[in-house]
Amino acid sequence: MKETTIQNIHQAILEKTNQGRTVAVATIVATKGSVPRKIGAKMLVDPGYDIVGTIGGGCGEGEVIAAAHEVIASGTPQVVHVDLTEDILSLSPAVCGGTMEVFVEAVFRS
Repeated sequence: MKETTIQNIHQAILEKTNQGRTVAVATIVATKGSVPRKIGAKMLVDPGYDIVGTIGGGCGEGEVIAAAHEVIASGTPQVVHVDLTEDILSLSPAVCGGTMEVFVEAVFRS
């Protein structure tokens, strides 16, 4: 699978907003402990179409995608706290042992 670069995400933002769609960009702005991606990792959410990039997958990414839908609807940015510290004996595949703060903002056609 081809890794998504920042240039790919920026290109996708331009393409989607030029088509008149509002999208959301999620960026990891802080981490603590073990997490799947580093500060600066980005994911673009284009509801009803696709997702470009990743902030790590699993249920944490699902929380951020849900927040992205809210941000697009309201236009108000959010910071999402993603907790990946669930008990290691749980059945969740999202146990990394750390936490992330993810800034989610809407991008409108300019």
